[in-house]
Order: sequence, then C-alpha cells, then structure tokens
Amino acid sequence: MKLSRQFTVFGSAIFCVVIFSLYLMLDRGHLDYPKSPRREGSFPQGQLSMLQEKIDHLERLLAENNEIISNIRDSVINLSESVEDGPKSSQGNFSQGAGSRLLPSQQLSLPIDSKDCVFALQSGGQSSDVQMLDVYSLIPFDNPDGGVWKQGFDITYKTDEWDTEPLQVFVVPHSHNDPGWLKTFDDYFRDKTQYIFNNMVIKLKEDSRRKFMWSEISYLSKWWDIIDTQKKDAVKSLLENGQFEIVTGGWVMPDEASPHYFSLIDQLIEGHQWLEKNLGVKPRSGWAIDPFGHSSTMAYLLKRAGFSHMLIQRVHYAIKKHFALHKNLEFFWRQNWDVGSVTDIFCHMMPFYSYDIPHTCGPDPKICCQFDFKRLPGGRVGCPWGIPPETIYLGNVQNRAQMLLDQYRKKSKLFRTKVVLAPLGDDFRYCERTEWDQQFKNYQLLFDYMNSQPKFNVKIQFGTLSDYFDALDKAEASSRKSSQSVFPVLSGDFFTYADRDDHYWSGYFTSRPFYKRMDRVMESHLRAAEILYYFALRQAQKYKISKFLSSSHYMALTEARRNLGLFQHHDAITGTAKDWVVVDYGTRLFHSLMNLKKIIGDSALLLILKDKHTYDSYSSDNFLEMDMEQKSQDSLPQKNIIRLSTDPRYLVVHNPLEQDRHSVVSVYVSSPTVQVSSAEGKLVEFQVSAVWDTANSISQTAYEISFLAHTPPLGMKVYKILESASSKSLLANYVLYNGKTETKGIFNIKNIKSAEEDIMLENSFIRLQFGPSGLMEKIINKEDGKHHEVKLEFSWYGTTSKKDKSGAYLFLPDGEAKLYGYTTLPFVRVTRGRIYSEVTCFFDHVTHRVRLYNVQGKITEKHTVSNLIIPNRHEREASLRVFSDIHSENSLVLQIQPRMTMSKLPLQANVYPMTTMAYIQDAEYRLTLLSAQSLGVSSLKSGQIEVIMDRRLMQDDNRGLGQGVHDNKITANLFRILLEKRSVTNMEEEKQSVSYPSLLSHITSSFLNHPVFAMTEKVSSPTPQLLGEFSLLLSSLPCDIHLVNLRTMQSKGGNGHSDEAALILHRKGFDCRLPSRDTGLLCSTTQGKMLVQKLFNKFTVESLTPSSLSLMHSPPDARNISEINLSPMEISTFRIRLR
Repeated sequence: MKLSRQFTVFGSAIFCVVIFSLYLMLDRGHLDYPKSPRREGSFPQGQLSMLQEKIDHLERLLAENNEIISNIRDSVINLSESVEDGPKSSQGNFSQGAGSRLLPSQQLSLPIDSKDCVFALQSGGQSSDVQMLDVYSLIPFDNPDGGVWKQGFDITYKTDEWDTEPLQVFVVPHSHNDPGWLKTFDDYFRDKTQYIFNNMVIKLKEDSRRKFMWSEISYLSKWWDIIDTQKKDAVKSLLENGQFEIVTGGWVMPDEASPHYFSLIDQLIEGHQWLEKNLGVKPRSGWAIDPFGHSSTMAYLLKRAGFSHMLIQRVHYAIKKHFALHKNLEFFWRQNWDVGSVTDIFCHMMPFYSYDIPHTCGPDPKICCQFDFKRLPGGRVGCPWGIPPETIYLGNVQNRAQMLLDQYRKKSKLFRTKVVLAPLGDDFRYCERTEWDQQFKNYQLLFDYMNSQPKFNVKIQFGTLSDYFDALDKAEASSRKSSQSVFPVLSGDFFTYADRDDHYWSGYFTSRPFYKRMDRVMESHLRAAEILYYFALRQAQKYKISKFLSSSHYMALTEARRNLGLFQHHDAITGTAKDWVVVDYGTRLFHSLMNLKKIIGDSALLLILKDKHTYDSYSSDNFLEMDMEQKSQDSLPQKNIIRLSTDPRYLVVHNPLEQDRHSVVSVYVSSPTVQVSSAEGKLVEFQVSAVWDTANSISQTAYEISFLAHTPPLGMKVYKILESASSKSLLANYVLYNGKTETKGIFNIKNIKSAEEDIMLENSFIRLQFGPSGLMEKIINKEDGKHHEVKLEFSWYGTTSKKDKSGAYLFLPDGEAKLYGYTTLPFVRVTRGRIYSEVTCFFDHVTHRVRLYNVQGKITEKHTVSNLIIPNRHEREASLRVFSDIHSENSLVLQIQPRMTMSKLPLQANVYPMTTMAYIQDAEYRLTLLSAQSLGVSSLKSGQIEVIMDRRLMQDDNRGLGQGVHDNKITANLFRILLEKRSVTNMEEEKQSVSYPSLLSHITSSFLNHPVFAMTEKVSSPTPQLLGEFSLLLSSLPCDIHLVNLRTMQSKGGNGHSDEAALILHRKGFDCRLPSRDTGLLCSTTQGKMLVQKLFNKFTVESLTPSSLSLMHSPPDARNISEINLSPMEISTFRIRLR
C-alpha cells in the first residue's frame, strides 16, 4: 500500500510539473514584455485573442488539478506520519512552484530543516563571564550612602602604584546636542549648534594639541549645507590630522528601548552614507551617553557596522557600583545567543552619575565641578556644591593639578588598566568662543605642569574617544599574560535604568503612545516605498519612462529617511520633549508619510502596468491612492469611501512582505450591492458590514466590504470592484447589548438589554468566550476541547504621594493598579460575519475590540485586539492586563530577552520596553502578546502580561523637561494574542539567558507591523490595462529570513540615486518546540541558504557583494556571490545591482 501511494504521488507530481511547464513556456514565450520598444498594443488583435484562449484553457486545466495537488499534499503528510509536530527533516521547498499557490484551508506542516532547530536548543550566553540576569539576582539594591561618591564607595590608592607604569589620561572634549528636546531641532541649530561648529573650526586650529568630537550627523549635515568651501576644507583637515573625530555617526544618538531595529539600522546608514559622500570618513567608536538604558541590539548593530569599541553611560547606579567593585566597567559585550565570540564588541561603561564634567573626572563631583571652567565666577552657571573653579595660573597650578590628578587616580582604580578616560563636556557646550578658551587654555596649563613633574608619573593630554581606545588596546596587549583578554565577557542588557533611589525610567516606554504608533506606521510605509521604488526605478530605466526618472521621489525618500531617523532620537520616540517639539516631530513624520504614499502608489502603478509606456498618462495625480487617509499630524487615519458605479474600479492589494500571504482586506464603499472579482473575472466571496458613525449609529452612505486576498511575496494582486444589482452580499449580523440603535438599514440587528449568557465568537480552530462587559475571558481550543483562561481587563495607576512623582521619564506609581471601574455595563456590539466576527465594547476612556477571522490557517486565526484610548482629565496611567492559567512564575520574555520579576525591586523596576512582543510560558503552553507599537510591559504576577497603554501626568519629574505629559491624543493601539502548545520536557532549559519565538509568532509579528496596502484607482478615462498579479520575488523567501530593506543608494556626486541598492536580510532564530501544523504559511527553512539568481522575478541580479551593515566597509575578499548564506540571528547587508 505504501509503495502504491508513493507511485501515486510521483505520477501526480510529474503531471503537475508538465502542466506548469506548459504554462511557464506560454507565459515566457508570448506574454513577456516586448524586447523591442514596440508597445504591447501593437500585437495583432487575432493573436491576442488566441493567446487569451490558451491562457483560459490552461487556467481551466490548473483548476481541475487542484484536487491532484490536494492529493499530493495529503500523501506527503501521510508519508511523513512519523513527524507530526516540531522539527521537520523534509528538504522539500514548498515555497517553490505550485506549492506557493495552495489555499489556506489546507493542512500543512511547515517544512523545517531539522538542522535549523539545533540553534535554539543551544545554551547561548553561557560562555559569558558576566550574565546580566545573574547580576540582577546577586545585587541587593540597598543603596547605602557611599560618601563623596554617593552611589558608590570610598576609593583609596598608594602613591607608588604608577612608578613602573605611568597613568595615561585622555581628556575628551565633547558637546551633547539633542536634535530636539526643550527646543525644536531647527531652533537648537539656529541658537546653539551652528556656533559650536563655527567656533570649533577656529579654535582647534589655534593649537594642534586640542581635540573635539561629534556624533549627531543630523546637525552636521544641516551646518554643512550652509557653510562655504573654506570651512568645509578646514573640517576635512581637522579630521585628517586627528583633532576632530566623528563618533558613532548615526543620524541621531537613538533611544535603545522604543525603536524597532529597522529604524536603528536606517538612521545609522543615513549618517554613514552622508559621511562617506561628504567627508570620506568612517567612524570607529560608538558613543551613547544619553539614551536611558542600553540594549544589546545596539551593540550588535555597531559590531555589524564594523565598530570594534563603544561607550555607554546611563546604567542603573547599583549595577555601576557592582561593576566598579569588580573592575568590570570595561568588557566585551556578547549577544546572549552567540555560542562563540563573533558578536563581541569592546564596551566602556562610564562609572558615575552623569556625563557632565562634575561626574566625569573622578568620584567627587564637588572637586570635578571646580575643573569645569565654564562655571568660573561671573558666568551664568555655577557649581551646586558651592566651591567655584579657579582660573589656572603659576601660583595655583601645583595645588590644582594635584587635586585633579587625585580624582583621575581614583577613577583609574575602578578599571583594569592604567589608561583613564575623562570626558569634558555637557549639553550644548562650546557654543561660545569664551568657553573654548576657558576650557582649553586652563586645561593645557594643568597638562603642561603635570607632564613636567616626574613624581606624578602621569601622561595627560586632550584626546578623542578612539585615541583612548587605541591606548587601551596597546596597554591591554602589553599586560596580557596569555591569549586570554584581561577584560571579562558580558551578555545581557541594561534595562530598566534608575539614576537614583527608586526612580526608574520606565515611564518613557509608553509616554506619548500616539507617536510611538505613528512611528511604526511610518516604518512600514518607508520600507514598502524603498522596495517598490528600487524595482520601479529599474523598470523606468529599462523602458525609459522619463516622468518617473525625473520625479522628486528619491529626494522625498531621503527626506523621509531623515525625518524617521530624527524621530529615533532619545527625546523624540521616547515622548520626553516639550509639547511644541513633539508637534514638530509629528509634522515631519506626517509630511513624509504623505510623500511615501505617493511613492508607493506611483511605483506600484509602474510595476503593474501591462504597457509601461502608458505610465505618463496616469501618474500625474496619484492614480493609485491609499484607502487610508490621515488629515493631520495628530489625528488617526480614516478610510476613504470608494465611490462605485457599474463600471469596475481597480483595487490593487500590495503585500510588502517576502512571504506568500492570505490577508483579510477591508475597504469602505458607497453601496452595499457590490461585486468583487479577480482581474480575470473570478468572483470573490466577501462580507458586507456596517460602518458605524458612533457606537450605535450606522452610516447610510458607507459600507465596509471584507474579503480574503491572496497576494504573492513582495507582490501585487489586482481586484475589480463594481456596483451590481445581482450582488450576493453576505451581510454581517449584529447583536447590541446594554443599549440599542434605531437606524438598522439593511442589516439584521438584535437589541438585547443585557447578556444573560456568555457572548461567544468562533471559527474552525477556536472559540472565544466573553463576559457581560464584552471583555474576553476564555479561549477554547476546538482540536482538543481544552478551556484556557485568557482574561482581559483594564486598570489604572495613580502617581505616588511622595515628593518625586511620575512624569515623562519616570514611573512612580501609588501602588498596584486599581481595576478600571464602571457603575453600569458598557454598550457592547457583537458582529458576526462570514469573513470575520468581533466584539466591541465602549467604556468611557477605552473603546476595545477583539476580532476573530473566520479563515482557516493559524496565521489568520489569531485574534486581533485593538484599543482606542480616549484621553481622561485625571492623572492616571491606563493599562491592559491579560490574565491566564499559565504557570509562568516570575518570568517574562520580551522579543528574545528573558526578564525576571523581582520582589526585591519596586513595581516600576519590573516594567520593561516591548518593541514587538512579550510572552509567558510554562511546560505546556506559551501565551504571546504581539504589538504593533512600542510600549511598557510587565508580568507582575504568574500568568499575567500587563501593558501600559497611555499616561497622563500633570507634573514634571525633575529630569529637565520642565512639564508633565498632558497633550494626550485619541490613540489607537493594536495587538494580537497567540496561544501555542509547547513540548518542553526539561524546565531547566527555561533558565537560559535567551528564548526564541516560534516561526508562527515571528511571521504574525511581521504581518501585524507590515499590513497589506490597499490602493484604489482614481476614476479616470481610459482605464489602464493592469497585470492581474505581479510578484517581485520568484517565490517566498525561507520562513526564517526577513527582508529588512532594499534601500536605493545615493550617487557618488549630486543629490540623486545610484544604480545600486542595499539589500538587508535578517535570519531569525526560532523555537521548533511549538506546533507547525495548520499555520497557513507556505514557506520552508533552508539553513539560511538562498540562490541569488532564484530570488527575483523579471529582474536579473547583475552583482551582489557582501558589505558591512551600514555600507561603510567591504570585506577584504568581497566578490560577487551566487549564494547567500546567513547564520541564525544574523543581520547582513549586501550591495546589489539589478537589471
């Protein structure tokens, strides 16, 4: 029987291959774009008719063979009966050929290469000397008074310690310039930053021993655009002789908690590309002195960009003390998942409270402040400790030099070498010429004296960050006794940050959530625009489409990159700027969002036009426009209403992801009597739902239609939509609880006073149970009949009654959250339809909706949770809690980083940043909350995930902002909940320092953050001829590989583009111990290997060469490659040229 079945499979497969070969031959032989400039329209009409008949015939044959394909599928599953769940050894690539067009109703296990499962089972991070999870367990967090170094301890030394090897001190002048905070980016530049640059050019030239460094390229670029050639040459000269250094070189110094890694990479590339083009410099060292906590992701990105050293500052004061005691302030930072040392980057952690001068020369700020010569008597700023600096002269130089050297020596005792870094700067320093003279002249007198005294055993000078790291590397090499480094290896990260007492900076993880959501929307638009633009550009060049080639799209793309980059600044996306500065950021994002919509529409049109030469006729006025429109920078996007007639309108659905995809598309139309069909005329099933003007009032002019769209990877599918009297509409039904509506219209609406029984929604996989308030309480799995408690509720936090209160940065609650109360049950609206069903409940401050799709395949089965937060007048912080019966104890995983909820820490210390997902788990189940925006999250009790959704605070938290957070907007946030069965036998594995999402979870997160784009044709005459479907990829990429970006690169000269693009790929680590059946995904894993020539459809790869992440460096053996090979977790950039 088994042999017979195998023959059936083999014979059927051959038949399908023959059919598809005929189809492809016909497609390539007759339907490809003409090689000559002759237009498609010039084919004789008879020939076209014959071709159309052949196509129709082949499509009928394909339809008849659906059953055969289904049999193959079932046979494959039967032949693989020994492998039901978990690792798959099948080498077959289901993303190739016919398999990529299977319907989502079919029961397929993901073909996962068994070798791809090994990585997640390895114990990453165990090779580290210092694991941050262990450090948190070790430290008592008792905060005793440390003396002059309040958060530390007394430091002593013997004067003869430097007799054999002198102390080397590098005093590093710098100026920290926030691209927006108390003033806008432009205002800061006008009032301060331009003068820093202007004075730098003059003052560094006066003495070749002077040094200075800079990090924010957004400001440098703005200044560069307004200065003359003489100044530009002076800057280049200072860079060449080492007096001026660019550190990090990103567009901004980004926050490291809230941004998605897409934006972190993008702003780094934007800065580095600008530097390459204008200055020809490549930054070597990372400098991050002001982000509020530090992420291991940033360390990895810098390493991949070619950096070998980096510096961080804002780390919990108790961790700084612990590291100082063990001389671990300098270490090799290794990724938790790295089982080797390939990700190691050397990191210096500044030991004291701040990066300002009082906290950088040594442990005693009262003394260090006396060496900040901007604070000399008569100036605008003095020393809070009451003792001002003194101008250095012959009479006091000995005494002052000894005082300062004492601090340097004490600081050196916290490190493992005799090389000391002493930063000399603060916010917007050196903008006046007087300060340049005050600092540089007084310090030079001190240096000259110290260096002239042999008894001091010190060599001191101005330096840059790389000067320090070079001297450190040299000192470490000479003191190394074996091949082993003198520095420890560390894994983990540095959240959540506290600068003193119980002042944890976990408030900013959520502050201004409206803009955190807008940031993610902007990212998805920028990524889609980048990818479509590069392909459209290549087509425009091939077909000489002058209108596209002469457009301002590349300038608009560059501006969008920079506006998104600016928003990654650590006072922008964090929500910690003044109200009007937030409006400035929002306006920039909004402006670029409008431009990106046009680029997406124009590029998509060019790609999907049958005759490219007709592009000029249609592109003038956004022929394809988005179905969503945002009216202003602070308003939510609204759906446009498509005006229907009996003439069909095109609806183009674009899938921006690299996976074949089935997605529910919902659009608003002017009539309920609608017909939806594919471009070939095949009718599509759809649901008609009401558009609600208010909670209980139905629009009489708009209707929502929803249908399942199957879109190819990085592709477009064309649908036709028209008004039709013969429409067989599947109308949604409604049940309203605790209220009613008088306007029913065409819909069947039932009014019920209150819910006596539980409200239920279901599809073929699960049933959801809701209580009388409309909040979800249970998930029932239909496969095994198990009931799982997954209960949603809202709660409020107040702020503490102590002197220091919550603000934009700090979260200082008044205890545990209080349940969101209501005296009467909320109005609840239940929708039931063929495509989706949902429960919406209307509270005073939140409109909450849970939607369940009635489409098979787990990728569309997860229920979407969306909240509309309505600002309240009271000082409160709103949270959504998910309770479950999972025994997660005190653990929570964010992205891939496990966290422990610690009772020895205050509540606010156990809140962490969630960029994309958080999950809790036990031996049997995992519950994942996937998020479409960055927010603060915690798991304060076993089985619970709590996410802070919005914050309204009336007072400042004394961190410099000078205001509360009271510019709250009506804010949408979007989540998906995923409950997965696990197969874990050894719970000891749960104590590892890294954990991985399932493939299903990864792809769900991608789908959530990169929704399909629905674009409608503006009414025009004549209607253009569009391809029915177009994919930029030959097939789906492997399930674990994400195309981060395809970014058109700048030209070497001028402001235009080049023919090259940066192809950025990420191979994600995933856990195989979660089921892979019935996912609805049609992709495989291939051990990170992809053949270059099999990537793209209709485009040929001319060249593909590896590069560093931000394109600064090429490997020494860089050459054109034919196969891409990525390791798990690797993010890599390639220079690519297509034709």
